[in-house]
Amino acid sequence: MTRLIHTGDTHIGYQQYNSPQRREDFLEAFRSVVEDAVADDVDAVVHAGDLFHDRRPGLVDLQGTVEILRTLADADIPFLAVVGNHESKRDAQWLDLFADLGLATRLGADPEVVDDVALYGLDFVPRPRRDDLEYAFEPLPDDAEHATLVTHGLFEPFAHADWDTEELLEESAVEFDAVLLGDNHKPDTAEVADTWVTYCGSTERASASEREDRGYNLVDFPDGEDAEVAISRRGLTDTREFVFVDVDLEAGEGVDRVQERVRQYDLEDAVVIVTVEGDGKPIAPATVEEAAIDRGALVARVNDRREIADEDEAVSVSFADPDAAVRERVRELGLSDAARTIDETVRNDDLADSNVRETVEGRVRDLLEDDEAAFAPAPERAPEDEDVTTVADELADDETGAETDDVAETEDAIATDTDTDDIEATTDDEAVATSDETEVRADDETPPADDESVESEEAADADTASLGDFA
Repeated sequence: MTRLIHTGDTHIGYQQYNSPQRREDFLEAFRSVVEDAVADDVDAVVHAGDLFHDRRPGLVDLQGTVEILRTLADADIPFLAVVGNHESKRDAQWLDLFADLGLATRLGADPEVVDDVALYGLDFVPRPRRDDLEYAFEPLPDDAEHATLVTHGLFEPFAHADWDTEELLEESAVEFDAVLLGDNHKPDTAEVADTWVTYCGSTERASASEREDRGYNLVDFPDGEDAEVAISRRGLTDTREFVFVDVDLEAGEGVDRVQERVRQYDLEDAVVIVTVEGDGKPIAPATVEEAAIDRGALVARVNDRREIADEDEAVSVSFADPDAAVRERVRELGLSDAARTIDETVRNDDLADSNVRETVEGRVRDLLEDDEAAFAPAPERAPEDEDVTTVADELADDETGAETDDVAETEDAIATDTDTDDIEATTDDEAVATSDETEVRADDETPPADDESVESEEAADADTASLGDFA
């Protein structure tokens, strides 16, 4: 029997909540997977993309990753991986560097055989390039009895899918026994066209919506050509504890009731997520968050999901309908139709947080292909003395780091290279996260951006559109 660890979406380098400790947590979660691999003496560790949270990881993150990969190499356990959307670069990939160091193999159209299992890879491919994609994998080697594809993207029949799994399987030159996926941070498995298709989930919570325990998959290939693949899941026990405090306030109840509920939990070194619903009084989130920090929490966030009417008629913004207030403000800015389209995309509650970045980038590119002046300011644009920039300009901004904790800040959110792991506090807490994500997924904040933001689809195209590039 051949046993593989299937992991992915490790998002190393993500400084979640602007916390250095959370950044370390993502690296340590990956270390835990590798330590399990060595302890169990598995035949290979397969990574399904988004090893890093972005395409420019810090030196400390790179050094830590190399150290962990050396642990695998010293144990003669191969590390086989594909490139995800978060880390994809214009030219050479970080995986290529690790391959040069003898620490990794970048999977592609040519199979990598482990015992009797042939592993193929397909890096993340932007949606507009998929129509021209040829699934021209090399034939199954004579010494292999099983074939597995490792890839990154949002595949059917799972939530928020934009990739036809049946088409991939039908057009591929190889008949796969299993497809090992990354990108969706929620673990899940289904059978498509007699092939097991599975997400391993992320190894750390990239968003407060990811309430399930973190872990990875074990994939067993029994001996014999007709033996059925077995997929099981193993949890990671050493990840940072998240304490979820759900409070349903009755009429007349307020911050005291919220504080009482929070005090019922052990908060030491935990990330505390307080979600408030019901008919109670308005509360000041900062008061609850500060109290949780005083009781030892590493991070505390309060998400008030109620629609509380504004009693001050002199205030022009109605908190009963913040989306309406934002739309009105967007109209006042005089943005182009294209910019307003992007605004609506970012604030779409039905769009998973982990998909916002890819969706926005795809629509920006499509709009520009149709009309190079798509983002030109509308004639009714606000006066020049008002400090307003176009969405197209700010999408190229290189240094995004601020959190997006309020829907009224959507103008800023759509103007930066945000990822869906990052837009916090107004999306459904049960939405699926990255990179993530997506990554890098509701109720979380903005991860690092870079100066390739608008061109990231093009950057990914250069490395992933043709399977011939993988050889």
